Formats: sequence, C-alpha cells, structure tokens
Amino acid sequence: MAVKLKDYENITGSKVIKEIRLLGEKLKGYIVLHINSTAVGGGVVEILKSLVPLMRDAGLEPKWSVMEGTHEFFNVTKLFHNGLHGQQVIITSEMKEVYLAAAEKNRYLLDENADLVVIHDQQPLGLTAYRKGTSRWIWYCHIDPLYAVPEVWSFISPKVCSCDLAVFHLAEYARNLPLLQYFMPPAIDPLSDKNREVTPVEYQTVLEKLGIEPGGSPVILQVSRFDRLKDPAGVIRSFKLLRKNKDCRLILAGGGADDDPEGKAVLDEIRELADGQPDISVLALSPDADLEINVLQRRADIILQKSLREGFGLTAAEALWKGKPLVVTPTGGLVYQVLHGKTGLTARTVEETAKKIAYLLEEPELSNRLGAAGKEHVRQNFILPAYLLKWINLLFLLKGRR
Repeated sequence: MAVKLKDYENITGSKVIKEIRLLGEKLKGYIVLHINSTAVGGGVVEILKSLVPLMRDAGLEPKWSVMEGTHEFFNVTKLFHNGLHGQQVIITSEMKEVYLAAAEKNRYLLDENADLVVIHDQQPLGLTAYRKGTSRWIWYCHIDPLYAVPEVWSFISPKVCSCDLAVFHLAEYARNLPLLQYFMPPAIDPLSDKNREVTPVEYQTVLEKLGIEPGGSPVILQVSRFDRLKDPAGVIRSFKLLRKNKDCRLILAGGGADDDPEGKAVLDEIRELADGQPDISVLALSPDADLEINVLQRRADIILQKSLREGFGLTAAEALWKGKPLVVTPTGGLVYQVLHGKTGLTARTVEETAKKIAYLLEEPELSNRLGAAGKEHVRQNFILPAYLLKWINLLFLLKGRR
C-alpha cells in the first residue's frame, strides 16, 4: 500500500504536512508529466517512485512515463552523461541521429493536456522538438554539468533552451542559459524499503542471503552503481592501505540501471581488482534490492562515497539516515550532506581516505556523534515531504509566469 502524507508526520512534524495540504488544494487537478529513461535503477527512479504517489495524495495529477530505447541509444546517452561530467568524448553525427531517432519514436509519451512536462536528465531532451500546446516544460538536471565538454553541451543546450525553466540540484551548477533557473536538491524517502527500520528477522535473513556475518571485523561499505565516476577502484586502493594496520573488511555493493550500458564492464574490472582478496566482497545487487541495501548500511561501521563527480549523491543521505559515520569526497552535493567534522569527514585522495577511516575506527565516540548529527541533518533538510513542498512552490512560480 502506498504511503500517504500523514505517515510522515512523526518524522517531519505536522506543520510541513499541513502546508502541503493547504497549497496542494489550490493545485488540485494540476497535471505533471514526468519523463525519464528507465523504470529501474538510478537516483531519478528512487525519487520518482516516492514523489509521484505523494504528489497524488497532495491533490495533483502526476504521471510518470519512461522512454524506450535501443542499446545503441543508451550507449550514446552514457557518452553524453560522461561528457556532461567533463570527460573527453567524441560525439559523431551518427550518434546524434540515433539520439534524435529515439526521441521521434517516443513522442507518443507527450500529453498536450499536461500542465507541466518534466524532462529528467539528458536522455529525453530530444522530445523538446515535439513540444506543442500550452504545457510548461522543465529540464531537471540531476548531475553536475559545470565541466561539460563543448561537444556535448553545444548539442543539448539548445534543447534545454526549448524549455521554460532549468532545475539544478545546487546553485553552483547554474549555466549561462537564457531561461529561468531554479535550484532544488533531491531527498530520500525515510519510509521506503531502502530507509525504513528493519526487523531483527529481516536483518538476519538478508545478511545470511548475502553471505555477510552479523558480527566480527568492522565493515567498510560503499553502495553505488558500478560506475567509474564513483571510483570503486580508488575505494579498493584505500582499503588495501587501511588493511595493513586495521582488521576490517570491505563491501562494494551496487547494481546497474537500464540506461547505463557501462555497468557490467566496470563490475568486471572491480571483481578482477578484488580477486584473491578474501576481505573484499563485491556484491552485484538487483536494481530492486532496496531492503538489501538498507540492511548493509545498518551492518556497516563506516560508509564511503568516494565519487570523482557527483550531482548530489543520495546514497550519502541514505547512510546518514541510518546514523552512520561517513567519509566522502568533497564534490558536488556530498559537501552539503557531509559537513566535515560535523556530520562526517571528507577526504580527497586514496591515502587521505584510508587515514580518515582509520581515525573513525579508533574514535568510536566521534563516530557515534557524527552519525547522530548526520541523521538529524538529513531529517531537517533532505526528507521527502520537504522536497514535495519545494516542488509545490515551484509549480506556483510557474503558474505566476504563464
């Protein structure tokens, strides 16, 4: 059964819920069409599968449509993704044709009756060519585009400019665009299977299924897609340095997404790096393994997010919600979640990461204090109802600019 706004009152307090109800009544029947590129795996899916039901409970009429694409299309959009993050890529005219052809095949997803069309990330942006009617359009960019290479940005930016507004997670991600820009970081759902409290039976059952002992040596964990930008190889190098002086074990857990064709290759690389290391576990989880991730985060003693680039990084918020001490790279939205010395620690290099983990292992009181502060920080800033309220305020802004 889908959760309702009232189910969050014990977490957020009643004030936020009452405000959502009051404003939602004024938007009753407002049709919001979300379009993204996959139904399973990835941060956008995590957000939409919780946000859409709450939008409906608030009185709006949300819809969620998913693009269909070939393997070739997703190879192209993965190159776009890497290029938006600043990696040098070569984009050919044939790739552009593949991208535009996929948009043409998916134009049936559009609904002229929608009050608002939300295009999530770069994959569905080609649909802007088929915009008509009175709908307002938003491009919601869930990654950090600051270092986008010209080969990619020059191709997608005209499509962004076909929208009425661009939404970025952080103000520093703003680009030189001739349209309104809005800044809205995402949030976690504390009542989802990935974040809710688990029973002792669930905890034990999941650990047995994954082959993880409930006790013993401290566990260092990173949960993320198998993506080079998450630097799993760097995590392994940091752990090997740590392991010289500390008795602990490492778990790298994650899965893939339908729109990320590189995932298997990266997973193979990581398994090769971990081969012959009995204290390193590489867990390839299914895209719907939310409960498994929840239990792993609760089992872990210290959690890492060693990303080279990060749009926001909700895996950090999920870990903080469990009261765990984190060590993260100070990049993108991670620095807004893990406040160094207050809600966790930051580290830039492999060596520094190993030292910070060792420090937390030696200072359990500090680890507990950081974990408690991190959970409260997430509760105040990155919880789903607060995110929905930001969405509602954005809708009022758009209505005022029609």
